Parts: sequence; C-alpha cells; structure tokens
Amino acid sequence: MTTDSDVFDALADGYDDDPFHPLVADTLVSTLPNAPALLVDVATGTGAAAFAALRLKPASIVAVDFSPAMLALAREKAATLDPSGVISWHEGRAVPLPVADGAADAVVCASALHFLGATALAEWRRVLRPGGVAAFSISSARRFSRTGSLTDQMPRDFRIPGTEKEAAALATEAGFTTASATTVTAHLAGRERLVFGVRAVR
Repeated sequence: MTTDSDVFDALADGYDDDPFHPLVADTLVSTLPNAPALLVDVATGTGAAAFAALRLKPASIVAVDFSPAMLALAREKAATLDPSGVISWHEGRAVPLPVADGAADAVVCASALHFLGATALAEWRRVLRPGGVAAFSISSARRFSRTGSLTDQMPRDFRIPGTEKEAAALATEAGFTTASATTVTAHLAGRERLVFGVRAVR
C-alpha cells in the first residue's frame, strides 16, 4: 500500500538536482532575524532551508519532514554542513509541530505550503512567539497546476494566490499581524520558475 510519505520518498534521490529548491530556501532565510533562539524548518525535505539558516547563528533548529528518505539525505549532509549539531531532525507531519506554544523565534517553509494547506499557517502562529517571523514560499496560480503524481497530496480547499497581495493575504487572514510578499524567479533549464516569497510577523 502506498502512503503519502512513499510518494516523497520516491523523489528523494533526485530532489537536490533541482537548483530552484535551494534558491527559494536561501531567499526565505535572508528575510529572517539573526541569532534566533529557535528556528523551525517545516517540511525540510533534504534540509535546504535548515542548512541555509545556519548562517543566522541560531541556538537551535528543529527540522521536520514526514519522508524518511528525505531526512536520511539531510542527516547525511549534516555530517559536513552542520558538524556541531545545531539542527535536530524530526520525522513527522507538519501539523502538529513538535514545538511548544510560543517557543519559536522564526519559522521557514520552502516549496511545501501547497501540500500543507491553511492549517499549517495556524500552526506556525501557535509555535511563534509574539513578534516572531514566518517566511514561506507559495506557487503562483498563473503557473500552478493540480496535475501529475503529486496531485493527491494537495488540499483542494487551499487557495493558490495569483498576485503578491493575495500571497501576503494568506498570512494576514490566518491572523499574522503584518505580511509582505515578493516574487522569486529564476530561468533554469530553459524555463522560468516563479513563486511568491512571503514574510509574516506574528
């Protein structure tokens, strides 16, 4: 029987071949505050955002993903990229997170919100302290398609934004105090890639 995690496990070996994933992760991390006591990387995959966040000098990073194969690759890379063990890797779903209420200074979620849906935004508010920052990416409705092997993993009731304003509104409608969005683009392998990057304050 195929489970949700099996679908992502099957993608793990080639996941790091796509340079857009680390580009998005790095862009999001650049909007987060320096020296957070706790940073949470939601749906970490093979760890791109968690590793990028090390440059912020956090006291600790909690990285969560439900794909054992993705996490295995992340842990393998951590031996070189995070020798001091700042990042702790947790196998599990993004909702609920293994983090106490108001314990996090920052949350990052790169290239995964369209799989998690609106409940993830409420969960980020729960774990963030007042004034804490969430940074996430979301596909543009102009480029997004509910087709292919991952279609069944996407919540049908989640609105994919068509503009930066609509992307930021995903956060403010979920109760964040302020939010702003920018467009992240890259031309890779002969095609333009585009997502919205959102920075939201709890």
